[in-house]
Amino acid sequence: MRWLQGPAVAGIVMLLAACGGQDRAAGPVSGAVPTPPPQVAELYNRSCRSCHHNGAGGAPRTGRAQDWEPRLFQGLDVLLDHTISGYKGMPPMGMCMDCDEEQFIGLIEYMAGQELE
Repeated sequence: MRWLQGPAVAGIVMLLAACGGQDRAAGPVSGAVPTPPPQVAELYNRSCRSCHHNGAGGAPRTGRAQDWEPRLFQGLDVLLDHTISGYKGMPPMGMCMDCDEEQFIGLIEYMAGQELE
């Protein structure tokens, strides 16, 4: 367990803190969450699900229109900037260091439950 020392522990603590906080009460899903394309599903499960599934740390929950509405109102450019630069508890690049803008748009569209322009 020598690898769990120093910077590794600090990194793990930072990742957990980004998703920390109280989970918001689960409310009814506003609509069925569509099945994403396989690549989006893989990226979501690897990078987004840990926070966006249950709304950890205030993250907008996947498929919950009421969580996404105020964010979508800001526009795609703002959402992409927040995703790439980080925003509040969300770390920069949303835990997907190898994602590009097109992939982020696909992830946002899936989580928000709608296509964006």
